[in-house]
Amino acid sequence: MIYALVALLVAGVAVSACSSTEFGAKLRGAALEKAERSPHFKDGKFRNIMGIPTPPPSEPGERMSMTATLWEFFFGGKSRRPKTPLTTVQSDLKSFADGQQTRVAWLGHSTMLMRIGGKTVLTDPVFSDAIFPIRLMAPKAFAYSQPIQLADLPNIDVVLISHDHYDHLDFASIRALSAMNPLFVTPLGVGSHLRKWGVPEDRIIERDWWQDTAIGGLRLTATPAQHFSGRGLRDRSTTLWASWVMEGNGERLFFSGDSGYFAGFKEIGERFGPFDLTILESGAYNQSWIDVHMLPEQTVQAHLDLGGKVLQPIHWGKFDLALHDWAEPVERLSVAADENGVHLATPAIGQAYALHDALPQTAWWRAHMETQTADGLPATSLPITENAP
Repeated sequence: MIYALVALLVAGVAVSACSSTEFGAKLRGAALEKAERSPHFKDGKFRNIMGIPTPPPSEPGERMSMTATLWEFFFGGKSRRPKTPLTTVQSDLKSFADGQQTRVAWLGHSTMLMRIGGKTVLTDPVFSDAIFPIRLMAPKAFAYSQPIQLADLPNIDVVLISHDHYDHLDFASIRALSAMNPLFVTPLGVGSHLRKWGVPEDRIIERDWWQDTAIGGLRLTATPAQHFSGRGLRDRSTTLWASWVMEGNGERLFFSGDSGYFAGFKEIGERFGPFDLTILESGAYNQSWIDVHMLPEQTVQAHLDLGGKVLQPIHWGKFDLALHDWAEPVERLSVAADENGVHLATPAIGQAYALHDALPQTAWWRAHMETQTADGLPATSLPITENAP
């Protein structure tokens, strides 16, 4: 009897959640017609340009079965969450737009605040502590020493979205930002969610891969990524996912969103590079989903393919979304960058910096890692390049 009651409870929660506004909108009407005109849309779904790649034979490890993955996720012994609140820097973000320099600040995970081409841009804004409509099942954000709030931000000109997964498109954050009246620039189909959430039609710009839009002195171009989309059980890949090229002030930035490693990075580099800064995902990876999330070593290779001058890793340091230790992504990335002569920027959360000033390169995360050696560094710590470009 107890099992039947539990089953009914779970079913009730699921049905209730499925009707939640947070799940977004289905693609229909004019939005569906626009998607159907895309060369990347077929049989009701968007498709990756390169298909599903086969992992290179040189990659370590093997793909795990679903059973093994679930067992490791729930019972694995790795340190997937930091034990102490992570270091944050309280930059004066309100004055972020002052001056002409291109500036960036990492606000955690894939949320970046950028000033380029005379515009202030916010990428994939997620300021909620839980990122799923069923709160009991939602991944919870790591604790920060001084959490950054929406109220800390300057006026935002453009909210730039890579795709509609919950850790990139947060309902509460979008609703709050909409009240500030920025432009929302998204891949095809994502605008349907925004319209349902009350964002005015004239504030939404949707683009297919290789399409661009100019906003004052800023040009944004949607470029391919190797990923997928979806917010519910039956809407996988019905909206497009994208990386973005940002051009302004004679400088170029690249924002990856989420992506597996694929040949598209080289093509983007040939069309738009070199880039002054590449902002690339490095986190929430696993050998089992290498098709859609890069390993740290692949992130470095993507940076090289793009012709990047400086690499800043994102998609780590906020949520436990994979099976690795929470700081493993930046540790592995540091080694691969050093081996390939790649200049890293590793700002603490909230730390702002200008592209042509000294790069933030302190390994601040090591103070929060558990296992210490006699010299005070984590036993698993690895070299990090300290060279400025």
